[in-house]
Amino acid sequence: MKSHDLLCPACGSRSRTRRLYSFLLNDHALQGNLLHFSPSRSLYRTFKKLNSINYFSTDFENEFVADYKIDIRKIDFEYSCFDTIICYHILEHIEEDIIAMKELFRVLKPNGTCYLQTPFKGGTIYEDTTKITKSQRLQAFGQDDHVRIYSVQGLKKRLEQVGFKVSVKTFRPEQEDAYLGYRSPETVLIASKS
Repeated sequence: MKSHDLLCPACGSRSRTRRLYSFLLNDHALQGNLLHFSPSRSLYRTFKKLNSINYFSTDFENEFVADYKIDIRKIDFEYSCFDTIICYHILEHIEEDIIAMKELFRVLKPNGTCYLQTPFKGGTIYEDTTKITKSQRLQAFGQDDHVRIYSVQGLKKRLEQVGFKVSVKTFRPEQEDAYLGYRSPETVLIASKS
């Protein structure tokens, strides 16, 4: 069941989008070549205006505003091309997630950073390849186009298996959450290539 989000009345951004933007600014990640999967309209508009990045926005399903149509399982770019990759709420839709992770690793530059987020649950990753209809997937995974639910540690382990060094950042509730429209707790995985 989906919970209500805190949408910005000015730009329509979700709480996770606002926190991501703040996190990227604080992390000095808005430089060089940036690959962004299925960007929100608010981030797309913001990033397109930045002179500090070469922005590559992509959406495979034509559901988001984007300049490219790239299959995350076969990213049509050279090795070590991107300084920053944003992969928010993508991998839970991808049946061949290990292939996608290998591609993310391949196109990320050494010392580059990939920011990842999915819905998370406690325990282990839950996936069941027998769930193929929309109603089965809705019941099993909470959304009819999801194919699994990751745990934080499960996703971290899979990313490490393809070569990433991964840290986990969990944002805890703080006083300014209400003012900034954040929803906490929220977890982001930061995967780097060294």
